[in-house]
Amino acid sequence: MKKLYKYLMAVMMLTGTVSCNDSFLDEKPVDFLSQTNAYVTEADFDASVNSLYGLVRSEFYTVSDWQPFHYLYRTDLVFEITVTTPNLIADYDPSGLVNSHWQALYKIVSESNTILSRLPQSQLSPASATLYEAKARFFRAFAYRSLAYLFGGVPLTLTEISGEKTDFVRASKKEVLSQVIEDLKFAGANLPAISAVRDGEISNLVAQHLLAEVYIADEQFQNAVAAASVVIDDPETSLMTSRFGSRSTVNPGDPYWDLFQVRNQNRKSANNEEALWVIQIEPDVLGGAGSTTAGSQSDVYSLERVHGPLVRDVRVNGVAPFLFPVGDYTGGRGVGFMAPSPYFSETVWQSDFNNDIRNANHNFVRDFVANNPASPLFGQVISTRNPPAGATGVNGAIRANRADRAFYPYQSKSTTPFSHPADLYVNPGSSDPIRRYELKAGAGGTYADQYMFRLAETYLLRAEAYLGMSNTPSAAVDINAVRARAKASPVSAGNVNLDYILDERMRELGVEEKRMLTLMRTGKYYDRVSRLNPFYGTQMQPHFNLWPIPQPEIERNRSSKLEQNPGYN
Repeated sequence: MKKLYKYLMAVMMLTGTVSCNDSFLDEKPVDFLSQTNAYVTEADFDASVNSLYGLVRSEFYTVSDWQPFHYLYRTDLVFEITVTTPNLIADYDPSGLVNSHWQALYKIVSESNTILSRLPQSQLSPASATLYEAKARFFRAFAYRSLAYLFGGVPLTLTEISGEKTDFVRASKKEVLSQVIEDLKFAGANLPAISAVRDGEISNLVAQHLLAEVYIADEQFQNAVAAASVVIDDPETSLMTSRFGSRSTVNPGDPYWDLFQVRNQNRKSANNEEALWVIQIEPDVLGGAGSTTAGSQSDVYSLERVHGPLVRDVRVNGVAPFLFPVGDYTGGRGVGFMAPSPYFSETVWQSDFNNDIRNANHNFVRDFVANNPASPLFGQVISTRNPPAGATGVNGAIRANRADRAFYPYQSKSTTPFSHPADLYVNPGSSDPIRRYELKAGAGGTYADQYMFRLAETYLLRAEAYLGMSNTPSAAVDINAVRARAKASPVSAGNVNLDYILDERMRELGVEEKRMLTLMRTGKYYDRVSRLNPFYGTQMQPHFNLWPIPQPEIERNRSSKLEQNPGYN
């Protein structure tokens, strides 16, 4: 015991002696991160640029299964079928849904400004510094363009903000667009050629495409034609008019259908010459969004879930004609949130209903094949235009051309029929042609990369610019370039107006388009929705042509007045 006591005392004394040695505790950091060394090398700036790509993908595609679809809901395109009556006054409350978009878009501005402010102190070569400036200015322009369309004039900040700022004032919409144009002109002149960038990266042609759009918003129509022509006339771009890609031998199919099949969106990997800027969504790959093995809907694009009908709840004389969920043309694991407006599903196609390939059933699904072997209707077509007697859905009897959450037309580009990721199939090795495509509960995403911009839209933008110049013959030529691929009849110059171009955008782009931005850019939001979408029409008000400035932003701006848009309290 005494020996143990002496031993313990010796240890304590030794410990005390060492602990009093200050040099033993002195920290000698090998490296540390600070404001002065965070943006020095190309790797530092690459990390920040990659963050910008992620911020864009999050805001417009993957942040949740509701926020990205604010760019589609409440337009002439679709409506919220799970809601009996909309409440647009609540939707456009200054303390409501607009806040998240304001914050997300200004986060892109902030990250871009940080890059631009740190470039002068970096170790980059002049050429590299110019390249990163072009990238940052593109993303800043992209965000400010969206803010200007949605809110009008907004605070215009062009430098990094490192501390609290409470004295923002709104620049005019004209001033914001002018800055966007300057940024895009620099980006267009200094970003790499589209043939030199990796799939998913921005290029000079992406900047020129967006520049054409913003020139139109600023009523600089001749400049818009010039910018769009840079894209259209580039030898690396063309409309895809022949079958191509991973499923080019599948029928029914066509070049338009091929555009939206898995692994067909990118230029380098799929030889897709129509693609301009493709957001990388495909899961389970480096740089993609989400993981199919995670068993959740986090960080995926939920267009299939939101736009696909909930066919699980269809009954015909009490029997379910559809198995659910199945990765075929019944809509995958759709849950029926977002149905097409009658104008989108019927009216806009009337002139070429049977010959426009974009309206073919494999592109716009109206006829569903019963896939439940236990149903007397197994193998038969059940049509949204002529449903069988005794058909019921979520809201009771299903009637022709009257959408029910369980049964309505939808665009197949929202899903990946017969080509979901293998990890999402319950029985991927089954020889049964139906059971092999049954999906797990974790499905519901659109597991394909997504077009932010493609060449067909560039043609329609140039047509819009020609219209602004009163040159309807040239506008008709550009529209007909798109319609020819679709095998639709040509439009005559005398029938070209802004509504026709917006209709053609609806036919060509559909749920692919961020329709809210287009309608607000053109000043046609109130007019089109009130006339063409009866679900919202009676509640539409003229001041909805702009979103309200978020009330929390007004309240925290204590040192200056941030003016609210007219019509909002």
